[in-house]
Amino acid sequence: MAGIAMHPSAEPGTLVVRAAFEDREGLLADAPATYYLTDYYRRHPVVLVRLSRIDRGALGDLLAASWRLAIAKAGKRGRRRGPEQAHPPGRRRVMLQEDE
Repeated sequence: MAGIAMHPSAEPGTLVVRAAFEDREGLLADAPATYYLTDYYRRHPVVLVRLSRIDRGALGDLLAASWRLAIAKAGKRGRRRGPEQAHPPGRRRVMLQEDE
C-alpha cells in the first residue's frame, strides 16, 4: 500500500504509494513539487511523494485510495474479507474507540 522509498533513485524523505497509472498521471501533472517518479518506479503502479510537501488531508486521501486499490487486488485473488476488514486498520481502530 505505502512505504518509505528505499531505492537510491528516490529522494530522502519520500513515501512510495500504490496508485493507479491514470491517477498517478493526474497527480504528477497537478502537483509536480509534491509527486514525482524516477525511472526505477515508472513501470510500477506507484507514485513517489515528498513528505515535506504534502499536507495531512491530501496524504490521507492518497492513502485511502491506495488502500482501496490494495483491497480490490486482494479481492481479485479470491481472498474473502469480512466486515471487520472493510476499512484501513488505523481508521477501524479509531471507530472502535469511539464506540466503546
